[in-house]
Amino acid sequence: MTAEPVIAPLNPSHGEELLDALDALLRDAVESGASVGFLPPLGAEESRAFWQGTLDEVTSGTRLALGAWLDEQLVGTVHLALATKPNGRHRGEVQKLLVHTTARRRGIAHALLGAIERAALESGRTLLVLDTEQGNDAERLYRRVGYNEAGVIPRFAATTAGPLVATVIFYKELDRVLLP
Repeated sequence: MTAEPVIAPLNPSHGEELLDALDALLRDAVESGASVGFLPPLGAEESRAFWQGTLDEVTSGTRLALGAWLDEQLVGTVHLALATKPNGRHRGEVQKLLVHTTARRRGIAHALLGAIERAALESGRTLLVLDTEQGNDAERLYRRVGYNEAGVIPRFAATTAGPLVATVIFYKELDRVLLP
């Protein structure tokens, strides 16, 4: 694999090939215990329906979605759900920051976050919010890249191990300096 990921918008017109790659990525995340809204076993039908809905939102302009590729293999994604109400068009919610288990610890999540922040600014979004399971690697990443903790909600989500776990809510105010 190459050292630097290629990060680009997910293109809904890439059809089945893209859906297959996205399905594999999500199922890898769920099987490895990531708290991303699904529990194992995650079937292809449910995964592909999620991704089709995501790509439909990209097409409609209510979501931005980026992918990270290494050697032409999709190894990561991140989304930005765009607030559409008139009083919230300055914000977005970062969702589904996923990196395949074979590509972790290589700076891909960090690169995806930087890219989605730049894309957010380009679309007029200056406030980002997100949540993540308390105590996981993603929580540490978000703190390192400047996200601020807004609070913790106990017993927020089920895990594959069974107990309900807390989620940490983060926010980040973007500075136009991020734009190239």
